[in-house]
Amino acid sequence: MTASIIDGTAIAERIRQEVAEEVAALKAKYGLVPGLATVLVGENPASQAYVRSKGRACEEVGIFSTKPTLPGDATQSEVEGLVRELNDDPNIDGILVQLPLPGHLDEEAILGAISLHKDVDGFHPVNIGRLVMKGREPLFVPCTPAGCIVLIDEAGTEIAGADAVVVGRSNIVGIPVAGLLRNRDATVTVCHSRTRDLPEKCRRADILVAAIGRPQMIRGDWIKPGATVIDVGINRVEDPTAPRGYRLVGDVAFDEAVEVAGAITPVPGGVGPMTIAMLLKNTLTAFHYRLRRLGLE
Repeated sequence: MTASIIDGTAIAERIRQEVAEEVAALKAKYGLVPGLATVLVGENPASQAYVRSKGRACEEVGIFSTKPTLPGDATQSEVEGLVRELNDDPNIDGILVQLPLPGHLDEEAILGAISLHKDVDGFHPVNIGRLVMKGREPLFVPCTPAGCIVLIDEAGTEIAGADAVVVGRSNIVGIPVAGLLRNRDATVTVCHSRTRDLPEKCRRADILVAAIGRPQMIRGDWIKPGATVIDVGINRVEDPTAPRGYRLVGDVAFDEAVEVAGAITPVPGGVGPMTIAMLLKNTLTAFHYRLRRLGLE
């Protein structure tokens, strides 16, 4: 068996095109466009690159974007004050605080300061609480977990009734994606560094989401034949034959897994492109909240 490859790049591009078309139609109708503010604190090179890529993506689909920046030694009150200013800005529909924040800052308090209707990253405690509670609906779902669910659906995998295993319990991916799968009526097991007999638990999964942050940890013989495998990991490993001296790999040993799984995401080109696509979609949703407050919808 050779797994079908779930092409996250192509799926994300389709979503971005759909967002661009809707933004253009709303602009023609109302003379308004969505606005996204991406807050950067400090000079983390990876964070700077992520912020630039989000800005380019916004420009491509017609979303206004701004990138307010604070120094790495900014105080808690300065960061929260900036967030409150953006909450009050009528042209900003979505606020994203780029993580990780410098260690001296209270991340939870800063995320909690974001207006619930502008929480396009989906990390406000109320949105996360609604996601993990039965019978509640968050206003926004975190972008990477939301993208994982879209990829599973695109693979044609039935989530309801499936045995799903999530390897990793981070607040950013593992916990929310487990909640989303459970909300779609999967039976979910969350595994982590203290899990006993991890390979055996993975072998039970009809849907396996790997988000542990360890290169190629999930081996081919850990995978149930025909399973859908979503590899969230993106890790650098040294490779002297590569132009940059390294290559990117996931948390799954792809060359082994592709011979066993029914469907699998590659790295790169799987989950990664979906994150920004879902952010753009969330920003468009936030714009609709603004239109409703204005009485236009």
